[in-house]
Amino acid sequence: MNKLFTLMVLAFVCTTATAQTDTAAPKSNTSKLPEEKSDTIRIGNIVIIKNGDGHSESRSGNTRISMGRNRHKKLSNISTNWGIVDIGFANYSDKTNYAAATTGQSLVNAPGNNFPLGASDFKLKAAKSVDVNVWFFMQRLNLIKHHVNLKYGLGLELNNYRFRSDISFKEPGFPPYSSATAIPNAYVIRDSISFSKNKLAADYLTVPMMMNFSSNPGDHNRGISLSVGVSAGYLYSQRNKQVSTQRGKQKNKGDYDLEQFKFSYIAEVGLGPVRLYGSYSPNSIFQRGLNMRPYTLGVRLSNW
Repeated sequence: MNKLFTLMVLAFVCTTATAQTDTAAPKSNTSKLPEEKSDTIRIGNIVIIKNGDGHSESRSGNTRISMGRNRHKKLSNISTNWGIVDIGFANYSDKTNYAAATTGQSLVNAPGNNFPLGASDFKLKAAKSVDVNVWFFMQRLNLIKHHVNLKYGLGLELNNYRFRSDISFKEPGFPPYSSATAIPNAYVIRDSISFSKNKLAADYLTVPMMMNFSSNPGDHNRGISLSVGVSAGYLYSQRNKQVSTQRGKQKNKGDYDLEQFKFSYIAEVGLGPVRLYGSYSPNSIFQRGLNMRPYTLGVRLSNW
């Protein structure tokens, strides 16, 4: 009996030692390999590699699994941005020669008007003269490794010029003061009442075209971008909107001698997620008499 008990104890000790050896063996497989980097870990046949930028890879045999953000994704040669909105200020540079403008029939002079208009009559309330643009879409065409692109689109430019003085725009016809001569062109008068709101609105259907330079095409919220080019706009609406105690609210649509087409130099600057835009036209927005060259500046709400 004592011999049998002794044999059973020896068998139990041998079994326990074997189990401890088997359990400890896999431990060496989970340790970091001495020849590999400190951020490389092997678990059995699987190797996990973690880069400094937080990107991880798993390899098992010939199979490779990537985890994390892919910074080298393939970019499309044509990308489209929908529904872009601009919010900014509209103004113009007054280059009118008023001495010459008052010698003939034009916006600033009409038969029977004994007080021709001057530069002070066309000064704007800069803070209330706004520019709101709605671009249906803008596309970017890759030219050189996505760093140089052709950028173009289609949208509406809504320019609103808010006047300080009480002037009114009139269509061709007989003037409101004593005169037997009809005026063949649109004209402007100093009105007899005071306006709490007096603006001229000019709306264009516009096509912009720019060369775009991007320092980080893979991430539009980083780096710097610059776009420069030109735009061509077609005038589809013009109106003189006024508010006064005597007449209430008036929105007078008509032909106020504005040029049908508008050509502008345009630019856009992106600093990370913030984008600014600007435009300048070397030509007057009026056909005759007045020489007002419009410009805009504001913020662009866009993905790129």
